[in-house]
Amino acid sequence: MSRREEIIAKAKALPQMPSVVQRIMAYLGKQDADVNELAKLIEYDPGLTVNVLRMANSALFGGCGQIATVRDALFRLGMKRVYQMVIATGIAPRAKGAVKGYGLAPGDLLRHSVAVATGAERLAQALALQAPPHTFTAGLLSNIGKTVLGEFLAVDAAPIMERAAQDTISFEQAERRYLGIDHAELGALLLEHWSLPPAIVLCVRWRLDPCSAPVHDLGLDLIHLGHVMATMSGIGGGEDGLFYGVCQESIERLEATPEAMAAAMEMLLGDLAELEPIFLQL
Repeated sequence: MSRREEIIAKAKALPQMPSVVQRIMAYLGKQDADVNELAKLIEYDPGLTVNVLRMANSALFGGCGQIATVRDALFRLGMKRVYQMVIATGIAPRAKGAVKGYGLAPGDLLRHSVAVATGAERLAQALALQAPPHTFTAGLLSNIGKTVLGEFLAVDAAPIMERAAQDTISFEQAERRYLGIDHAELGALLLEHWSLPPAIVLCVRWRLDPCSAPVHDLGLDLIHLGHVMATMSGIGGGEDGLFYGVCQESIERLEATPEAMAAAMEMLLGDLAELEPIFLQL
């Protein structure tokens, strides 16, 4: 078995998301999903209930007057935001720990993922674009491959960074040479294994190099630049943070001006200050 095959096999053997998260995600995938039934499913999990209420009452999501029931929170947030919260509940406990192999302190990787997600949506807003519904969720999941490699499989990024510097290549290219797979591909394979939507899998797989993606996708371009902005802001970049490139094609397709990106970065920093306590409590 090659090192690549060994890594993929070990990753797929990891426990999936908590059962309550899987049940709610499956229910949200139904066309006839009912708010009252969804509220009951959420209320089975006290932690999820608390965080749905906290999000509904936050200023970022239009909080004006206290929401006290999950049902009312669902009406304020909408199904899309609830889906995102459920995804976060499943992924945050894994992403908020230290990722020693990549030089990330506790909370760093989760902070970076939230910054990518909010940055992508804020950039769309600054450019007067409608971000696809999957954008925020894909941003939250964008670092799952790094979590698996650095925390669960104890991969050491130091020799990979040395390879990147010596060969003058990007970090993900060095990962592929050293491991047979990069963390973006591993994350996408894992999400596909967990039966997440193809649009999310596409964004996670190609977020570092949308220039090489098989298709052009608005959400992918937004997430790529969300990653760029988060890294430029010094948010959870880790030791490998400076070893990534920027896809100029994404900038051109979005017509992303420096002014728009600066405005989006300013907004994402404000969003992060409000969202961070919520996500780190998951």
